[in-house]
Amino acid sequence: MRSGARTPEELETLFEDAFVLRDGDAVAQLFDTGAVLVAGDEAGEARGAEEIARLATAMWARDEIYLAAPRRVIQAHDTTLVVAKGAINVLRRGGDGRWRYAISLLDNDDTTERRNR
Repeated sequence: MRSGARTPEELETLFEDAFVLRDGDAVAQLFDTGAVLVAGDEAGEARGAEEIARLATAMWARDEIYLAAPRRVIQAHDTTLVVAKGAINVLRRGGDGRWRYAISLLDNDDTTERRNR
């Protein structure tokens, strides 16, 4: 069973938690089937759970972390746009009522931070 969140804001928090804990499976489970994660020019683009987990792992190898910082949350029915510091995310609510990422665009220069800066 895929995990998700009860609210868009909770999904952002779960994403940050999974990223900080470096749990690739947990990160991947927060994305809808067929979703895409784009992480700046260096890291590239990932589609589907396996590729998303691999991309997150590659980001951790560069010592990058994701810190959720939503500035605007705009919801229209079962779709939400989250504009954050250095990130733009599109979320969908599934038939189970849980929110998951459909598209996540992370700008490595602003959203992800290197440890020990």
